[in-house]
Amino acid sequence: MSSPVTTAKPAPDRYPDLADRRLAATMTAEDHAEDRGLDPFERTTCRTHRRWLHQCVASPQHVVVITGHRWCRDCACALTVLVDELTGDVRLTCPRCRTTPDNRVTRQLVRACRGSLAAAAEGRDRTRTP
Repeated sequence: MSSPVTTAKPAPDRYPDLADRRLAATMTAEDHAEDRGLDPFERTTCRTHRRWLHQCVASPQHVVVITGHRWCRDCACALTVLVDELTGDVRLTCPRCRTTPDNRVTRQLVRACRGSLAAAAEGRDRTRTP
C-alpha cells in the first residue's frame, strides 16, 4: 500500500535529525499534505513521536475520546493495540469487553497503521543487499 501523499517538487527537510531519511521525507510530505487538507488521522507517520505510526500507535497520546480513535465507547476505555511487523497484522481490542469496535475510526486507524508498516518495510527492503 503506498502513501496517498505526493509532491510535485521536493519539500524542505523539516526533520534533518532523523536517521531514517524515508521517514523524514514521508513526514515532511504528510505535513504539507495535512496543510492542504489531508485528514491527520490518515497519516502513516506521527508528528508527535517522530516515528512511523505503527511504532507508536499504542501510546496513550493516540487515544482520542472525542473522535473514538483507540476508544471503546461502550466500555469508556482505551483500546489495546497489537502490531505484528512480520505479518502486517494490526489489532485493536477493548480490554474490558474483548471486542474490536466496528466503526469508521477503528478501520481508519488500522488502515493507516498498515500503510505505515508497508512504507517502513519498503524502506528496509531498499537498504538490504542481496
